[in-house]
Formats: sequence, C-alpha cells, structure tokens
Amino acid sequence: MTHAIADSRVPALLDFLSVSPTPWHATATMAQRLEREGYRRLDETSNWQLVPGERAYVTRNDSSLIAFRLPDSHTALTSLRMIGAHTDSPCLRLKPSPAQASQGWLTLGVETYGGVLLSTWFDRDLGLAGRVQVRHQDGRRESLLLTVARPVACVPSLAIHLDRDVNSGRAINAQTQMSPVVMQLPESGDTPVEVFHALLIDLLEEQHGVRVADIIDFELGLHDVQLAAQSGLRGELITSARLDNLLSCFVGLEALLEADGEQGALFVATDHEEVGSASACGAQGPFLADVLKRINHYVGLDNEEGYQCLVQRSLMISCDNAHAVHPNFADKHDAGHGPKLNAGPVIKVNANQRYATNSVTASLFRELCREQNVPVQTFVSRADMGCGSTIGPITASEVGVPTLDIGLPQWGMHSIRETAGSHDVALLIKVLVAFCNREVLE
Repeated sequence: MTHAIADSRVPALLDFLSVSPTPWHATATMAQRLEREGYRRLDETSNWQLVPGERAYVTRNDSSLIAFRLPDSHTALTSLRMIGAHTDSPCLRLKPSPAQASQGWLTLGVETYGGVLLSTWFDRDLGLAGRVQVRHQDGRRESLLLTVARPVACVPSLAIHLDRDVNSGRAINAQTQMSPVVMQLPESGDTPVEVFHALLIDLLEEQHGVRVADIIDFELGLHDVQLAAQSGLRGELITSARLDNLLSCFVGLEALLEADGEQGALFVATDHEEVGSASACGAQGPFLADVLKRINHYVGLDNEEGYQCLVQRSLMISCDNAHAVHPNFADKHDAGHGPKLNAGPVIKVNANQRYATNSVTASLFRELCREQNVPVQTFVSRADMGCGSTIGPITASEVGVPTLDIGLPQWGMHSIRETAGSHDVALLIKVLVAFCNREVLE
C-alpha cells in the first residue's frame, strides 16, 4: 500500500515554492509569514527603537530579508544564533530590450542568471515574473510585482531529424538558441517592442486591476509554471523549481518561528548568491553587518569592541543544499562522502575554504544532531572535481562570525526542476530549532 509522508510542513513548503518564482516574491512571501506571526517590519531609513522580546524583520532591495528575535532581558543578549540562506536561483532573465521578431513570432532575448542547467529549460511551460517599475496616470512611480503563473512562453527543442547528433552531446548557445517564443506577431504592423510593451501593461492590469500609463523599467525572468509536488510512490520526494535555495529559506524561517525565544536568534536570506553575492543586498555586501550593529546598539554596547564581542560569541549556520548521490551517476561522488536523500542534513567541507566549516563549528552541529537524534551526513567533493561555494565563507570573511556550511541533499542542482527528500525537511528544522534554543554556543 502506498502512502505519502505525513509531515504538516511539506504542504506549506510546496506552497512557498510555488508562489515564489523570483527573489522578490520569495522575500514578500516570507515577510507576510513573519507578520502573521507577530513580527513587525523595520525601515532601514528610520531609527530603530528595539525593546526586550522584540520580533522584527527588515528587507533590502525587496529581495533580501533579515528577521530576528531578542530575548526578554537586555542583559540576556550576549550572542546570536544565526541561520543564513539565499533567495535567488539560476534562471533565464530578460534583457532590458528583449522583444525581437523571428519568423513571424515574438521571441524574447534572455541572459543566463547563475549557472543554469540549460538543457532542462527546453519544452517547458514557462511563466513570467519579477519586478516592474511603472508610472501611473497621475505621474506617480511605483514598483509592482508581476506574477504570470500560466504558460505564456516556451523554448522549443529542435527536432532530432534536424540534429541527429544531439544525443551525443551538443553545446547550447544561450544567445541564439534559448530565446523563449511568446506569441505570434499580429498583422497590425506594430513593432516587437510595441507589442511587448502593450503585453506587459495588459499583464499588470490583469494582476493588479489598474491600467498603468507607462513601463519605466523592469527585472523579469522566466519560470516553470509546474507547481511544486510531493512525489515518489510513498511520497519520499519533493520536486520543484528553486529548491536551491528556497528550501533552505523555508527551513531557516520555520526554525526561527518555532524557537522558544529565550535566546537571541536571527535568520538572513540574501540575494545574488548565484552570481557571487557582490551587491548591497548580497552576502558580500553590508546588509547583515548593518543590522548586527543596530542590534548591538540596542544591547547598550554601542562601540566597536562591544560589536566584536557580540559577533565572536555568535555562530552562523549557512544553509545551502548539498549534492546527493545520484542513482545513475554514483561515480561523481567520493565513495566515503556521498550524502543520500532522506538520511538527514549534510555538513559541507572543503579544504580550500569553498565552505566555511571547520572542526569546531562542525562538532557543535554534530552534537546538536546527536542530542536531537537526527542523522547527519558529510559531503566532500572528489579531489579531481571542482567545488561550488555558498554564503558561508563570504559571511565569515565579511562579518567575522564563526560559521559552518550545511544543507539538505538534493538531485539535479540548477535544473529547472530539482529533487529533494521529504523526510529531510522536518529533520533539519528540528536541529535548527534546537540551535536557536541552545543556551551556550561554545
């Protein structure tokens, strides 16, 4: 008899994944969740008046978010339990002037964002989503989210009859072969630019119920409209776009919300990790340090020494998914360090500091897993293969906080549709809640 894994968090995770096609949508969704739980929104341009027991959050660029909770007593905050993730995922982003005509069809010029696994984008039903800057009829400017969740585009494959060697391996040219087809051009004589401009205005009216006067600028991308799902004969799997790294965003936020609040805890989800994190709202930027300094001011040690004491007494757990052993490509892993789906969180290690883990930070996480009766795995790349990186080393070097890198195992990283284990979600949340509740971090 088949049955799905009974975990109340899985449906909530699937909903979060499905309604978060871009970093702006993910941040807005997390902000709504925080406000439902009593967290108040702070504005970076205003003075913060924090109080004991404060639960608050702040966003930057509408695509990065930091949420934190303070203990009930001023004197109790001597350290912070920090969980980090990132909101962005590899995708196809529209160029600033994307509209182009080809054989009577409107196609869109795109550029790749991050390390996209391009082959997986062919023949998928694609929607359009992102952030649009508009001018209203009264001259007012506004930033609007656009969410087109129905199929409006596709990147059609070339028939095998016209490329007999395709299954032997063919390079994909993102400039000439990845343009999504949107619609058949009308015979009105309107240019592709005019057609696309009118199309955007129609889509915004469809979603927001208002007819804008003009589109000033936009940041838009394509996304797979297939909803996230729990799959496998017994519900062992989760399949979705953007598991890397919205899965970690969900887990980290849930852990913060489920913590008992006795200790200082913070969750940070930054944008632009997939392209190096070098931005004002990325992990290499000052966002986290800016918030920590404001929290330090609340503590009453409003000086550099007090700030350094707070940072060095704290700990950052950087959460970003790990490569699970693929059943068809087991040789791509080191034989002794091949994480498996549904076998618990993974400690990520790299001798060249592509991950920030060291024996001290790893041992604390192993002890947390042991205390919570949660299995723990270790990932190390093969010595003859390169290794990706995370926000962990960047945060450690920019802020100076002791850090380790962990994540949940997954298959198909950077594919348009990735796969993870449904058991693992509750396991990592359990450990991270224990981390947030831990009285002593040493």
